[in-house]
Amino acid sequence: MDKNLTLDRRTLIAGGTFLTAALAVPALGGVPLRDFSFQDGHWTVHHRALRKRLAGNTEWFEFTGTTTAGSLMGGDAGYEDNFLDHPNGAYQAEGLRRFDRATGLWSIWWWDGRFSEIDPPVVGRFENGVGTFFGDSELNGRAVRVRYIWDMPTPGIPRWQQAFSLDHGASWETNWYMEFRR
Repeated sequence: MDKNLTLDRRTLIAGGTFLTAALAVPALGGVPLRDFSFQDGHWTVHHRALRKRLAGNTEWFEFTGTTTAGSLMGGDAGYEDNFLDHPNGAYQAEGLRRFDRATGLWSIWWWDGRFSEIDPPVVGRFENGVGTFFGDSELNGRAVRVRYIWDMPTPGIPRWQQAFSLDHGASWETNWYMEFRR
């Protein structure tokens, strides 16, 4: 066997391995998310929220909190245990998630510790590295469409945002951002 041919094969295999590894690393400027394993662990959270929702308000306020998140049922379910140091009074909240293997959709329920009821679920999936979830709820006696978006525009810093719509999703008002840091 030709010695140069053997070296070329080794070089090709090494180069192919390097290329495969390089392609597996997300491009800078955004990290594609898949399901919720990215959120497992303990986080410090920066909250940015509108002072008044669906009132034409553009005044934001900011506060901090913490989240501990993890998977349940082998990854088909998950939780978020949240502490929110809200300026009007600190409180706890839970996020509960369940994956439906038949539909490929996640359902997410939010339970604000200040109230006895659990919000109706938002339902959706991750596509192209962004999780988008929709549901119907009520705010101050008005029916609202709810949208959650999970993304990671900065590597290592997941972001969640919530928006409401009064016109069945024709237009949206984003009213809350959460940025998670280790």
